[in-house]
Amino acid sequence: MSESFPAPVYAQTVLTQNFSDAQQHFLQPLLRIHDAHTRMLAKQGIISGAEEKTLLAALAGLDRNKILNARYDGTHEDLFFFVEALLEQACGELAGKMHTARSRNDIAITLYRMTVREELLRSIENVHALRANVLRLTAQHLDTVMPAHTHTQPAQPTTLAHYLLAASEFMGRDAMRLQAAFASVNHSPMGAAAITTSGFPIDRFEVARLLGFSGLAENSYGAIAAIDYMTETAAAMAVAMVNLGKFTQDLLLWSTREFGFIRLSDGYVQSSSIMPQKRNPVALEHARILASRAFGEAQAVLTCSHNTPFGDINDSEDDLQPLVFTLFTDTNRALSLLTGVLSKVEVDRGKLQARAGKDFLTVTELADTLVRSEGLSFREAHAIVAAAVKACGTDDSSRAIALAVKRNQPDLKLTVDAMETALDPVNFVRTRTIIGGPAPSRTAEAVENHKADQQRITEWLSAMRTLIGV
Repeated sequence: MSESFPAPVYAQTVLTQNFSDAQQHFLQPLLRIHDAHTRMLAKQGIISGAEEKTLLAALAGLDRNKILNARYDGTHEDLFFFVEALLEQACGELAGKMHTARSRNDIAITLYRMTVREELLRSIENVHALRANVLRLTAQHLDTVMPAHTHTQPAQPTTLAHYLLAASEFMGRDAMRLQAAFASVNHSPMGAAAITTSGFPIDRFEVARLLGFSGLAENSYGAIAAIDYMTETAAAMAVAMVNLGKFTQDLLLWSTREFGFIRLSDGYVQSSSIMPQKRNPVALEHARILASRAFGEAQAVLTCSHNTPFGDINDSEDDLQPLVFTLFTDTNRALSLLTGVLSKVEVDRGKLQARAGKDFLTVTELADTLVRSEGLSFREAHAIVAAAVKACGTDDSSRAIALAVKRNQPDLKLTVDAMETALDPVNFVRTRTIIGGPAPSRTAEAVENHKADQQRITEWLSAMRTLIGV
């Protein structure tokens, strides 16, 4: 025997949850769409001025709290029909005229785009705030020499500023990718109706303007069917979370007792229930797993969208949207938490510099100095220094290295004192004045360039918030 829609299990597993999600995320943009579409219909002469006034008054008179607190009871299929019923209670059959020349299809995609663009702005602001903290630390540590690692092994001296500028650069690129996603998202599908537009003389550009869109998702089929605005967003978020995870992993390593490069503020560590001495850097652990969660959620968005039909399909609609919001939530949690950690972190300059002078990290500069002073090829100089390092065994002092070179190559003009100068980690850093290098003069210049980029992002964020009206 046939049963009426919705079947109890369908209502329980789908409609109830979707109604709740729509109440949480989509009510305000839905009301904005109703308002903009009604104003456009009147401007185009599709409804009268008196009808417009009545409809807008009914819309303004809706009890938002009543809608937000309503429980799904199967009377209305979704939030759209629930609100439409409330409008009918307020102004009768006239409420039906509000739906002229549109569909739940173009309304739904517009809702999604409006909410995603706000979330994108929030994420860009959080990347921006994290980068500001990174740049603040950078400016404080232009001369803080530290070991750089390759293949997880100590490699050459650099500065903490140089390392942090590398992080600032990827955060700048993360912001650019999210800005590009915002540009793709911020196009209006309204007027596409079900999928083929309408025979009524609507003005799609007017609705787009009223809703704060930069333009139209022009082709009406694509406006309903294409979801690359969402997958592009997920991809940009995934890249940002990979970057964040790598940075956080380094910070966790540096906060260990074995490294001891940084010390987290007491507000971001927890003790042990049994070991009184423990200072567990739990905030960094949480930031790492939140970034990993967000990365997984971004992949899930792409997976759910893969191999679905190019058309109006539920796979990319109500059931997928909560996953997108969870992606944004975890991304913003990770970004905000790491920003807080960096705002209070302490750096052990002495330990960083001491480690930069160990493990033969400066011998590349000794080889370079031999090339400059002796006219050797770099391969000849490399072989001389490598032999000296081998001869030193575990004695990595600059004096031992210089004396080993002299013993093996007594005819060199370079003095032992000059070799020791070449082996000084501070000298190593200051010598590297090539653009992008760690010399304090270069990193100071880069900080100013990054700050200028930050200012451009600040201005862009302000302009976009003005445009979309939030």
